[in-house]
Amino acid sequence: MSSVHHINTSKSVNVAILTISDTRNQEDDRSGQAISELLQSSNHPIIDYKIVKDELITIQNEIKAWVENENIQVIILNGGTGFSPRDVTHEAVSSLLHKKMDGFGELFRMLSYEEIGPKALFSRAIAGSIDATAVYALPGSTNAVKLAMNQLILPTVPHFVEELVKK
Repeated sequence: MSSVHHINTSKSVNVAILTISDTRNQEDDRSGQAISELLQSSNHPIIDYKIVKDELITIQNEIKAWVENENIQVIILNGGTGFSPRDVTHEAVSSLLHKKMDGFGELFRMLSYEEIGPKALFSRAIAGSIDATAVYALPGSTNAVKLAMNQLILPTVPHFVEELVKK
């Protein structure tokens, strides 16, 4: 008989959203809006929401500033996780992580494979922690964002934050 560890998903966490795009603005950023709507419907306050260009240093500077903000517990990025020359989100995030959540990218690709087939291989979604801040980097696809939010992030993020602040 298997045992399932029940995770408390009712605790709210404070989130910052960063969309990485050379072309989007807040009016047409469907993926950033989807993240925001899903978080708000789960009672997670949005502390900040920005859009930045696909530039490694710009992405890293925003992440570092948010990690320093004690009011932000979670950072969710979307966009720039593919293989085009401008896609640098994975590099920007991975070099800052103190601990990487290997299973996140693996499980995300498996779930994506069930929906889109072998193109799931091209996702470089990543998650982990920087100090006591949870960080997720998702593809820019709205469907991919909804998949990650509904099946991976929302069910576990309160527990992740609790683990990060344990003494």
